[in-house]
Amino acid sequence: MIRLHHLNKSRSLRIMWLLEEIGADYELIAYHRDPKTRLAPPELKEIHPLGKSPVIEMNGRVISESAAIVERICYRHAPHMIPEAGTASYVQHLELMHFAEGSAMLPPLLGLYTSMLGEAAAPLQPRITSEMDNHFSYMDSLLRPSGHFVLDDLSAVDVMMIFPAEIAVRGQGAKAYPALARFVEAMHARPAFQRAKARDEG
Repeated sequence: MIRLHHLNKSRSLRIMWLLEEIGADYELIAYHRDPKTRLAPPELKEIHPLGKSPVIEMNGRVISESAAIVERICYRHAPHMIPEAGTASYVQHLELMHFAEGSAMLPPLLGLYTSMLGEAAAPLQPRITSEMDNHFSYMDSLLRPSGHFVLDDLSAVDVMMIFPAEIAVRGQGAKAYPALARFVEAMHARPAFQRAKARDEG
């Protein structure tokens, strides 16, 4: 059995979504953010030194980092969600699995943290905004006619890309990135995603 150490309102939601999609036998250990600081509780440090989520326990090992978790779960329980090794699709899979938590997330995080500086951050905002559009436009262009990344059905990359895609389509982003908006709407409509969302909010 897989044990998921899940923090509410975090990127851990996509791991729970994946587990629901593939019908895996898993145990959910839920943690809640501090209502004032919005930070994870100290108990998570007992599971992993970084004290962050998602973290899973699988086959006697503690695994952190969303992409590593998704890759490992799919490799063992849903190999159809990863392209065949050695193909062009597999190379793109590798690129986007890392892109989702690397390149795609840096501009939004910079925007979030610099916004706390008020006017002092004004010189940085044009570059941050430009980079967000650069990355989100790239994501929008990658979606296939099927509405998925890499494969024409749900893949590991779709699971990873949901988080930056949700950020991209907030506010006016749905008009700026229509393919991403359709992707987010379609993923949110999946019964497994709705089950995961309900457990996250429960």
